[in-house]
Amino acid sequence: MKRLSMKASTTVLVMLCLMYFITYIDRVNVSTAAGQFKTELGLSNTQLGVVFSAFGYPYVIFQFIGGWIGDRFGARRTLLVCASIWALATVLTGMAGGLVSLIAARLLLGLGEGATFPAATSAMGAWIPREKRGMAQGITHSAARFGNAVAPMIVLAIMTAFDWRTSFYVMGVVSAVWLVAWYFCYTELPADHPRITAQELESLPKPKVRRVDPPGTWARLYRRMAPVSAVYFCYNWTLWLMLSWMPLYFMHSFNLDIKKAVIFTSGVFIAGVVGDLVGGMVSDRLLTRTRNLKIARSYLVAGCMALTALSLLPVLLVNDPFHALIFLGAAMFFNEMTVGPMWAVPMDVANERAGTASGIMSGTGVTAALISPVVAGFIADRLGNWNITFMVSVGVMVVGTVLCFLMKPDVPFQEKLSTLPTGEKSSPATTSAFFADKQPRQAS
Repeated sequence: MKRLSMKASTTVLVMLCLMYFITYIDRVNVSTAAGQFKTELGLSNTQLGVVFSAFGYPYVIFQFIGGWIGDRFGARRTLLVCASIWALATVLTGMAGGLVSLIAARLLLGLGEGATFPAATSAMGAWIPREKRGMAQGITHSAARFGNAVAPMIVLAIMTAFDWRTSFYVMGVVSAVWLVAWYFCYTELPADHPRITAQELESLPKPKVRRVDPPGTWARLYRRMAPVSAVYFCYNWTLWLMLSWMPLYFMHSFNLDIKKAVIFTSGVFIAGVVGDLVGGMVSDRLLTRTRNLKIARSYLVAGCMALTALSLLPVLLVNDPFHALIFLGAAMFFNEMTVGPMWAVPMDVANERAGTASGIMSGTGVTAALISPVVAGFIADRLGNWNITFMVSVGVMVVGTVLCFLMKPDVPFQEKLSTLPTGEKSSPATTSAFFADKQPRQAS
């Protein structure tokens, strides 16, 4: 039985993977169900775009707040509250009777899921060794993309057997089950976990020191994370275009029925699953070999964004769904390769405030979720094709490629300004400090 049991840190990572998987099904299942409720509720493409993007407004706000809450009150309590809210919102989506109630349920879902990823990053800051953070972020986000990939099939199967409303009721119950499991599986401090060993504890970062931030700390951290946030915005622009519109894109562009459109959509998202895993592994391997955070984070993300833009260009010319699948899958793959290194950057820059820093990055970046789906729906209504939408995404990815060189993941955030005597300068922290925290500790 001991051979079959997982390490405590592995259990935490598995629970976070399940959370990412469930939350992404809960947030994108509406795009598959839209094939039924659009007709039932009499909605236009523009109104559908509003429904898709409604999730993003509270989500953006609570990315900022949730990151700080996760650092201040701990990931355990933060995610228990979040899970309660998103489970309720999922059930209420199935009970919606029109445009207003759909929007209200999506707003509540954004409220519940807003703090989840920053709080999870705060948990990983305590439970994941520094040199494995890119891989951990890649694994958890690959679980999210796997949720994207299987959500259309799960929702379609339930819709076929019952109706679109039942698919939301089922996922609400699944979310509640995860909530109970998180309550019993996670401890805020690794040393408090009943199955932690001294050997495993020695490999983990030192416990975070929780203290009151000096005045202006949040504003300074926001400025420090601004280039990272801008790059993440560019990533999210293409991501949310695909999350929201892929089923309807395949249906309308190639005259496919919903079953075939779901299969093609799942193929695109499966490419994203692989991209998340590969990006995290490559980032950590580059860091181990070069000990250079710019190479492992910034340069890798820049290369992947450039390849995403190049992969989208042929989509403008294809007339066959299989060719579209190949190029959209390639774009999804390279776009998702950026996720592991991007989410490792807040931990590199501000370890003790990893939740707050990741909330700033994600909250600013995910504003693309408010714009991209609506722009795509508007263009689809006015022009009846998707070429302009993909051209805009190409331009956004080119901008993101350039901004990558401003991220500076090798320069840690300093809590307060230097108090050295006049004329004396402090040397900036370098990547070598990233590997310095290796002192052994004893399990309590």
